[in-house]
Amino acid sequence: MPNMTIGVTPANEGIEGIRWNILGQIYVPKQHSEHSLSWHATFPVGTFVPPHIHPTQDEFVYMLEGRLDVLLDGKEGFAGPGDLVRLPKGVPHGLFNKSHAEVKCLFWVSPAQRLYDLFWALHNLGPTPDPAEVVAISARHEVDFLPPPDAG
Repeated sequence: MPNMTIGVTPANEGIEGIRWNILGQIYVPKQHSEHSLSWHATFPVGTFVPPHIHPTQDEFVYMLEGRLDVLLDGKEGFAGPGDLVRLPKGVPHGLFNKSHAEVKCLFWVSPAQRLYDLFWALHNLGPTPDPAEVVAISARHEVDFLPPPDAG
């Protein structure tokens, strides 16, 4: 696991020029170390991250542009520019761009755990990836997706 390096990651650039396409969303990693991972995310209209749990990480989302509908521990809400979404480890959450505009935000998790490797594993899976494959890959990287509400 890398140590955090000193420096500036320029706007519109990721560390080492990395830019991931994660199921239609663009993630640009800004910092990665054992203790944390941060990335700029762009959510096109209609994209989302289904409800899931990080059993070993706290996650944060700082909203830059647009509006995300959020599902936090079964409760619906939303976040807009300047809002910080706090997602403690073990708490189910989902993020949805139901608006008519692109959403931009800054994510970070602590500790980094295996999320960096998960993003490489999910990068460019294609426009219609097999949901079971996404769930299995994610579980191997310490992110547990929840079954849809009607799958009970």
